[in-house]
Amino acid sequence: MPKQQVVSPELAAPNGHFAQATMVRAQGRLVFVSGMTARNREGGVTGVGDITAQTHQVCQNLRAAMEAAGGTLDDIVRVDVFVRNMEDFQAIHAVRRQYFTGEPPASTMVEVSKFVNKDYLIEINAIAVLDDGQDS
Repeated sequence: MPKQQVVSPELAAPNGHFAQATMVRAQGRLVFVSGMTARNREGGVTGVGDITAQTHQVCQNLRAAMEAAGGTLDDIVRVDVFVRNMEDFQAIHAVRRQYFTGEPPASTMVEVSKFVNKDYLIEINAIAVLDDGQDS
């Protein structure tokens, strides 16, 4: 479903790969993707100690969840990003630019002290809107 980045001249430009706000038509199917971590298909942790490798795995997991729902990463309108170290901000956004190639989603990033697995460095959940196939 097409989304539109909202840009206000009253706000500073984002310092990462995200939109100040994202607008979508309210018709369609909502998809709520649970927090994705660097847990790979086999159940292990990809990239222990490596934020870039873990962010790639997280984005691949988000893509897999979206494809299973009948959508793509371009359908994601909002993400919440939880990180162990906020100093990884630039590295995370460098990877996000490779996966979110269209209009970027709205985003919040916060540093947390623990995840369910001590080896996780990042977790991302998402909200997406899929076209319902009906004309308005």
